[in-house]
Amino acid sequence: MPPAPPENAGDLLREGYDRLRASGSETPRLDAELLLADAIGVGRTVIVAHVGASVAREAVATYRASIDRRAAGEPVAYIRGIKEFFGLAFSVDRRALIPRPETERLVELTEAEVRRRLASRPGDAPRIRVVDVGTGSGAVVVALAVTLRRLDALAAVELLATDVSEDALALARENAVGHAVGEAIEFERSDLLATGAARDGRPFDLVLANLPYVPHDAVPGLPIAASYEPALALDGGVDGLEVIERLLGQLPDRMAADGLALFEIGADQGDLIVGACARILPDWPCAVETDLAGLPRVARIERA
Repeated sequence: MPPAPPENAGDLLREGYDRLRASGSETPRLDAELLLADAIGVGRTVIVAHVGASVAREAVATYRASIDRRAAGEPVAYIRGIKEFFGLAFSVDRRALIPRPETERLVELTEAEVRRRLASRPGDAPRIRVVDVGTGSGAVVVALAVTLRRLDALAAVELLATDVSEDALALARENAVGHAVGEAIEFERSDLLATGAARDGRPFDLVLANLPYVPHDAVPGLPIAASYEPALALDGGVDGLEVIERLLGQLPDRMAADGLALFEIGADQGDLIVGACARILPDWPCAVETDLAGLPRVARIERA
């Protein structure tokens, strides 16, 4: 009996689309394209441009196995082991939260603030000290380091990244090394800014954080893909600001006189974070920066 003819990309995409749509995927076509491209080892645009191309049997088997995993709810990023963020490719797995596009706003605002401070400082001024609290995969601090290197400004900035999870820190270190900024970032296990070098007495000029901010009761209602991510990185307590408020309470002891904190928040937490700042840090100005969709995204907190 002659072997079955090879299958083509278009038929496989339709098969994957139908399966993922039936399973409840919000982006079945995109998921299928990404997983087929990953199985073949090419970019997604190649798949889209060559839907009539034949696909090797080994790649077909890999693709169908990936479709099975996605249909069960596993995030595409974990299946591929990679996620694009701020124009860079980051390794991702269950050790840390998958970087979200909206978090790129935090990197943009930090880059702008570092550039502003560098422009106004004398050449012999101390390095700008920046800490990324709850670094997770390291996406924010690594993207910032790579950007500063492109600007030839990395030597003027001291970068520290903390996380309470040793597993997350290991992944962050891997990503830093992968982007050739491993020696430019110090990684340390710490509950926010409570231990180690984070408590060495030297104040921080910039405190960045993308901490868990999903209200506890809302976590079970998240898409099934979120159940594959660490609950520690999602659950923000009763109102979603429990961990953020703990960090707010540490700022007076840890932030420089002209320091600035930039905290990512949920799109419905603009008023909540302003209220929390007024209660925990009276007289400290707190403004909320929006994302590209015009939604509250980053709290900007200055020392009084």
